[in-house]
Amino acid sequence: MPKPRLPKPTPAELEVLRTLWQLGPSTARQVHEAQQRERPELSYANVLRLLQIMHGKGLLSRDERQRAHVYAPVQAQGSLQNRLLDDLIHKAFSGSGKALVMAALRGNRVSDEERAEIQRFLEENRDA
Repeated sequence: MPKPRLPKPTPAELEVLRTLWQLGPSTARQVHEAQQRERPELSYANVLRLLQIMHGKGLLSRDERQRAHVYAPVQAQGSLQNRLLDDLIHKAFSGSGKALVMAALRGNRVSDEERAEIQRFLEENRDA
């Protein structure tokens, strides 16, 4: 029987996931401290509540063996990014990866340094 598909995280949930991918399994206090650097107005209670909601949705696991519960993402960063990217390609670009790449390369979305890195990647994977 296939595993049920996890819900798509909200923007606030994505911020928490990014923090947890960077820190590794963490307590609510650790997540709050890390996120407060960029969002000083964020309260501990809001972070704790969001972690609890995300656990309820199945986006996070929770280790309850210690007094301070430890939260961790259920899905690896690359796996979630691929799922969100597939969804974006399907919805916004009619399933065309080329259209997505072309849109990203137009305008000021990609720096010169990133363009050079993309070019190197394409050259290295030309025959793959």
